[in-house]
Amino acid sequence: MLLNESPTITRQHYRILGLSWAGWVFDFYDLILFTFLLIMIRQDFHLTDIEISYILGASLAATAVGGIIFGVLADKFGRRPVLQWTILTYSVGTFFCGFASSFWFLMIFRVLTGLGVGGEWATGQTYVGETFPANVRGRYCAFMQTGAPLGIALAAIVGGLVAPHIGWRASFFISILPALLIIYIRKKLPESDLWLAQVNRRTGGQAGKRTSGKGIREILLGEENKLLILFSKAHRKFFILALILAIFDMTAYWFTYSWMPSYLHAERGFTLTKSALWMLVIQSGGFLGYASFGFVSDRWGRRPAYTFYSFIMAAGLLMITLFWSTVVVYPPVILGFMFLVGFGTGMFGGYGALFSELFPTSIRSTAMGTAFNLARGVQFVTPVIITVVAVHYGLSGGIALAALFAILTGLWIWAFPETRGKRLEE
Repeated sequence: MLLNESPTITRQHYRILGLSWAGWVFDFYDLILFTFLLIMIRQDFHLTDIEISYILGASLAATAVGGIIFGVLADKFGRRPVLQWTILTYSVGTFFCGFASSFWFLMIFRVLTGLGVGGEWATGQTYVGETFPANVRGRYCAFMQTGAPLGIALAAIVGGLVAPHIGWRASFFISILPALLIIYIRKKLPESDLWLAQVNRRTGGQAGKRTSGKGIREILLGEENKLLILFSKAHRKFFILALILAIFDMTAYWFTYSWMPSYLHAERGFTLTKSALWMLVIQSGGFLGYASFGFVSDRWGRRPAYTFYSFIMAAGLLMITLFWSTVVVYPPVILGFMFLVGFGTGMFGGYGALFSELFPTSIRSTAMGTAFNLARGVQFVTPVIITVVAVHYGLSGGIALAALFAILTGLWIWAFPETRGKRLEE
């Protein structure tokens, strides 16, 4: 019996979920930490806003490359080893940021971090999606996504509360600690048995065998040409639909979060500490949004859940930007809308289950990593766009654009078939 056919949730399920979740917590922590440290970094390196936006954008673009590379590798060598490789990559990249002596070195190390960040999501979500039973797949894939708001909250604590005392370089140095997760993954986690089954069926029992002498280009593009398979007649429709959905959603997300701490600090006059505390309000909403999304999608379907949560995010965004002056006189109300912004981002909890159900096992990680991270990579222009818009309309005007893309997400999901409870294909 495969793990995803088990009538109950076992200890192995919880180990896979727990370590994939922990990898995602620190994945997002490493990606977002820079936004909390950029004020100190800007002062030390005398960087302009446009230079900061280039670094932010380059790290997001690198996630696209990392998502593709590690996605293909996970379909080739398995979920467990690639999960370790991605965690090591983003941990080392963040650690080296503490040694950066110039704009260009900082850019290079942020790109290295982005490569690992892009790979971890697809590997972890594929791992969870393939091993949990269909009737609860949505809630456990969504629970893994709760690592994102916790990662941001941790970044807010380190960047807003700890960094002022230890400095930005030391804040990067301590971020090597997540690499210790690799030890537990190696010892505690089984490989995805669904992946093993399909590889053994296809290769006659050679699952996970590494073929010596093959370069990275042959692994990525050779043999079955997994990237090209995404555009075959059988899969291109769902891949394009998935990519557009993720682009809409990612744009809403990064328009919101890439400059939110600076928006609160520079445009609303908050101290760094107060900005960090308000970001924690958003992330508390995000945690509950992710945690609840899976239950909603398992109960009422993937499509209604996406629409409901994306519209909540859009409403909250409009109130904390365009209508700030109207509601700020009632602090509990504005905090409530900050909470709703985070709660609405719970729609990101749906991607693991939805994408797992759209693609077969042989290309599942490639498809998930490519669609999700190409969409995130496209966001390299997001910080630049907000910087340009802010010249005329302030950061509030730039961040308010996120509401439009949240609404588009809630509408586009209806181009998909309903996949709730679908049995995964080998």
